[in-house]
Amino acid sequence: MDFDPRGQLPGLLEWMAERMNECRGKTAVIGISGGKDSSVTAALSVAAYGREHVYGVLMPDGVQPDIDYSRELVEYLQIPHCTINIHSAVRGVLDEMEAAGLVPSRQTTVNLPSRIRMATLYAVAQTVPGGIVINTSNLSEDWVGYCTIYGDSAGAFSPLGMYTTEEVIALGGVLGLPEKFLRKPPSDGLTGLTDEDNLGFTYHAVNEYIRRGTAEAAIKEQIDRKHAASRFKFQTLPVYQNGLPIVIPDGTDYYNPDKK
Repeated sequence: MDFDPRGQLPGLLEWMAERMNECRGKTAVIGISGGKDSSVTAALSVAAYGREHVYGVLMPDGVQPDIDYSRELVEYLQIPHCTINIHSAVRGVLDEMEAAGLVPSRQTTVNLPSRIRMATLYAVAQTVPGGIVINTSNLSEDWVGYCTIYGDSAGAFSPLGMYTTEEVIALGGVLGLPEKFLRKPPSDGLTGLTDEDNLGFTYHAVNEYIRRGTAEAAIKEQIDRKHAASRFKFQTLPVYQNGLPIVIPDGTDYYNPDKK
């Protein structure tokens, strides 16, 4: 079935409005990288809530060569925004780890900035009126676990979480975003590599596998392995069910809200 971005928009925008109301929020807070995911999420939020209810946060880690994309996007959308450089926060944690006798691993240095960016987004969201952090991940990334748990995987809700990279681009086109915000090679902004360099295969291959079930055997094996290994990132936090009742005053069981 061909993807119809124009047909998708009304339901998606209505869903976003409902989610914001459920959160009792009024301002969508979005980390702006200048890439397609944050650009489309910001444009969707402008359409769903109005530009005065969208707040962009630019978060370079020191000097970021492609930060101009982020600046150009917030100017194009005319949304309120700020720039918060996270370098001193990242360096501060790493320095304190080293002072404690811990040698940060490569995983630590790659994932820490993402988690500090998310902490920054929540700090901003708790500062602006009715701020709610909006997740910007897409289905292709999430399918292979290309996200940082409690980092870019966080947010109150995920408008793009069931759309592939190519579908996100199509949505952005219908929203009228300039091509440069949709075709910028996706990168983590941390290692200097593109997402596809890090993954070892293209997002197009992931998309074909997700939507059509087709993939070369070697790539299918890689995708399946990454998918299985990353499912823990998307599960509700497991809680040991000890059998002891937790009953709130109206008689609703905390773990079984439908049980009176």
